[in-house]
Amino acid sequence: MGEPTEIRTADATSAPAAARAGSVPGEARTSHQPDGATLAAQSTGAALRSRIRGQRRSPARPRLWFELALIGISYWIYSLVRNAVPEQEATAQKHASWIWDLEQSLGIAVERTVNHAVDSVTWLIVGMNYYYATLHFIVTIGVLVWLYRSHPGRYAATRTVLFLTTGLALIGFYFFPLAPPRLMTGGDFIDTVKVHDTWGSMASGAAANVSNQYAAMPSMHIGWSLWCGLTIFFLARPLWVRLLGLLYPAVTLLVIVSTANHFWMDAVGGILCLAAGFAAARVVYHVWAYQLPRIPGEPEDDTPVTVPADWTEKAAA
Repeated sequence: MGEPTEIRTADATSAPAAARAGSVPGEARTSHQPDGATLAAQSTGAALRSRIRGQRRSPARPRLWFELALIGISYWIYSLVRNAVPEQEATAQKHASWIWDLEQSLGIAVERTVNHAVDSVTWLIVGMNYYYATLHFIVTIGVLVWLYRSHPGRYAATRTVLFLTTGLALIGFYFFPLAPPRLMTGGDFIDTVKVHDTWGSMASGAAANVSNQYAAMPSMHIGWSLWCGLTIFFLARPLWVRLLGLLYPAVTLLVIVSTANHFWMDAVGGILCLAAGFAAARVVYHVWAYQLPRIPGEPEDDTPVTVPADWTEKAAA
């Protein structure tokens, strides 16, 4: 009589164990997956987290149709929001006077002197007018294309920096409307596009009617040009190309001041937006955008990227 009892006791204890192991139909498996389990054997949540981690460490090769659509839609939204911000002329003039007075009190108000000096050289100022109207878009698009073709593993992260920077700029346009120097009341600045009758600028002439005249802080001419310059400097191989990359934002700063489209403090705002964009992208990808593998899936990049030592030290801190 004792033997059957022992058999029944064993069966009673084995059933819960089988349920815990997930071997009983209809019961959920709760045990942890062993090391080395395949992605298919993991739970949906674990598989998704694993895929996200993989994408952050080595973003997938970008798809051309998606990137073109993303850039087109993003720029359309940017233009829509930028131009939808109310043109608060009184507030914009007040902010312009405040910045100009601050610069004068600090002895760094050089914009008017530069504006008048460069305007006296017709060929130079006309060239700067066209520079301001065209290269802002041409160079930025060119760098994006170069990234897409030559550094596909870094494209998504670096493009994300640009998008985040531009998004932050929209906040500045909304909360700090600012009249550019050429429109500042009593500033005695020269609107070089208007005076020399050059085409292409959204800041003057007929195009001004479809562009927010008081979206000057921060300067995206500086934000975008510095993004281009740093990208070229860190990723290009020829030294002369890298130096040209650094020269581009420096020349852009001279252009925006000479044409009276921005105070130089607007450039500071653009730099701060770009810095925030880089920091946010690093949180997403865990490394600086330029440190990702050049080709998706490569364990080690065959083109070493030299990032300033203090970048890594500050990140570790």
